[in-house]
Amino acid sequence: MSSQLYHKIQQFYDASSLLWEQTWGEHMHHGYYGPSGTYRLNRRQAQIELVEALLSWAGVSRAACLVDVGCGIGGSTLYLAEKFTAKGIGITLSPVQSGRAEQRAVAAGLAGLVRFEVADALAMPFAPNSFDLVWSLESGEHMPDKARFLQECFRVLKPGGTLVMATWCHRGTDSWAGELTSSEKEHLAAIYQVYCLPYVISLGEYEQIARDCGFLALGTADWSAAVAPFWQAVMDSAWELPTFLGILQSGPETLRGALALDLMRRGYERGLIRFGLLRGTKA
Repeated sequence: MSSQLYHKIQQFYDASSLLWEQTWGEHMHHGYYGPSGTYRLNRRQAQIELVEALLSWAGVSRAACLVDVGCGIGGSTLYLAEKFTAKGIGITLSPVQSGRAEQRAVAAGLAGLVRFEVADALAMPFAPNSFDLVWSLESGEHMPDKARFLQECFRVLKPGGTLVMATWCHRGTDSWAGELTSSEKEHLAAIYQVYCLPYVISLGEYEQIARDCGFLALGTADWSAAVAPFWQAVMDSAWELPTFLGILQSGPETLRGALALDLMRRGYERGLIRFGLLRGTKA
């Protein structure tokens, strides 16, 4: 990972994570609002529903040792460790996130089960065949080398284990809609700049990369409709007075992110941004 991108991502999440926690809680990811996005759910409950829906979709009912790649402040790591009584490790580029996740583990009485590290997902500091569940919830979009990322996920996954991944994608280009238009590319470029993303790819491209890595029993799904209401909920919360003041105090990167929330909402609306799911196993 380039040092410049590494620094930008770290800076972005160092500045914004505690504000996010105050407003939304420990889960730094989309919410699930039912298959068609019509369920009326509390915003925090919608995020928990996403975790449970992903587990159900992937057929994961147990885990003994898991890694949460791009763990944020430990939301999924702690939730999964408690649910499965599993040992868990969360990795993030942000020291602020790692430190806060450790605090939350102690408060939840899970410090003996989980730990958190500042680490690069493209060079994970773990031995091969270490985990029976590799969990990646909205971190793939930050990876500057998607193939290397999935290769690392495959390397650390135990034989018989499962990868569960959800990530931001752009629409497929192999249908009647054809290649991305100039307008779509400009829209994506604006999102990349604000949210410190190198680029995103289509779900079909992720599936091919996973197949090339050796993953078996591959499955994919597009849950864009199910999660799209999330961005309007985020926009609404941004105008609540405590959150708005927190945004102003968190620095320019957080402010730019808040001002650009509508980029994501419109991206879903026009069918450009897709919420892609990928699951696979290792022989």
